[in-house]
Amino acid sequence: MRTVYKVLAYLVAIEVAVQAMAVVFADAGMGKWVEQGGVLDKAVMESDESPFPEVIGFMIHGINGMMVIPLIALLLLISSFFTKIPGAVKAAALVVVLVAIQVSLGLAGHEIPAVGALHGLNALLLFSAAVYAAFRGRGAGADAVSQPQSIRTVG
Repeated sequence: MRTVYKVLAYLVAIEVAVQAMAVVFADAGMGKWVEQGGVLDKAVMESDESPFPEVIGFMIHGINGMMVIPLIALLLLISSFFTKIPGAVKAAALVVVLVAIQVSLGLAGHEIPAVGALHGLNALLLFSAAVYAAFRGRGAGADAVSQPQSIRTVG
């Protein structure tokens, strides 16, 4: 179960990196499209057509952020109860809380664009918390095996 915990924690961190890559990919594509004469207005935003190929990055960002990462974080929390790694539940709970905050900030950013800065900052915190959780899982099995118990002599 320790391996499951560790893999799930690393997956959260990887998904946060994918999130950053996807949104910047889409933003760069949108910038290029506008430079070439594309006009971003309400009609384009409500259209089902893809105005530029990189728009898929916005879709990946939305799906990962609203469904994939929360699911992985929840599985991480569940697995943390069975790992017997000291502090695993706290580390996983921190990841879940940061994911909930991230989703909330992402949704609020559509109404209050300045919240986008907090969304970006929280992503860094989430990445760090996920890596921290994974590192807790990394050393836990080795410590128990490699450290011999001290022998007390009487006398």
